[in-house]
Amino acid sequence: MMSLGRLPPFSPVLHRLMGELALDAVSFKKLADLIEGDTVLASNVLRVVNSSLYGMRAKVNSVRHGVSMLGTSNLRNIVLNLSVSQLWNRIRTPRGWSMQHFNQHSTAVAMLADLVAMETNAEYAEGAFTAGLLHDMGKLLIAMALPEEFAEISRLAEADWREDAAHEQAILGLNHADLSAAALTHWNLPAPIVEAVRCHHEAPGEGRLALSSVLWVANRTANQLGVGGSAAVTAGGDPAEFLNQIGLEGKAEALLEEFVRSFKASRKLF
Repeated sequence: MMSLGRLPPFSPVLHRLMGELALDAVSFKKLADLIEGDTVLASNVLRVVNSSLYGMRAKVNSVRHGVSMLGTSNLRNIVLNLSVSQLWNRIRTPRGWSMQHFNQHSTAVAMLADLVAMETNAEYAEGAFTAGLLHDMGKLLIAMALPEEFAEISRLAEADWREDAAHEQAILGLNHADLSAAALTHWNLPAPIVEAVRCHHEAPGEGRLALSSVLWVANRTANQLGVGGSAAVTAGGDPAEFLNQIGLEGKAEALLEEFVRSFKASRKLF
């Protein structure tokens, strides 16, 4: 399928880390051993641990100490963000594509999805950050493989960014959500994450919040906040609008405050 063969592979260390982090009983020693086996990853994990994002009182010099201080959830998110950012930096993209905007939007959606999933007890909440970080990979694939078509889709979507998937479907016969899901299948990511990414343009339904609905809310909220890419089209709207739709009226303000604090700090790191 479109340019999947040109995608750099996930590193073996990242695959093993994801496997360990998915276990109920995670050995911090084993996690530290895996991270220490990748010099670049180890140095970046320490850089993040010692950043203002976590406010450590004393400098952390040991990966093992850092792993124990972060906890498994934060560690998973950091490792994913670092690894995916490095992955994108190895890809050549056409004129008109902003990797900075793409990274910022993907990170924002990942952080928001993680916060929403924790507050709502959503399905497969542990996959929210990963799904958010990779939900728009299909847009990158289109830009890489079909730059002329990408430019035309972008031009058509200027009037309303919410119609970009429809323009992709009309021009290519499929949309970026389909391509994102194909890429995650290519990388052997868990089926619930693949399905959530495939359906992330579907609004929430009744009952327990699906992971795809978490992505829908996070994506719309990030765009209301004006984070990355075509988001500027809708910046200035009420960022709590979509959080309120899923029953977070009393928690939306605190959730958004936490997101803004964490996102501002993270922008200096990735």
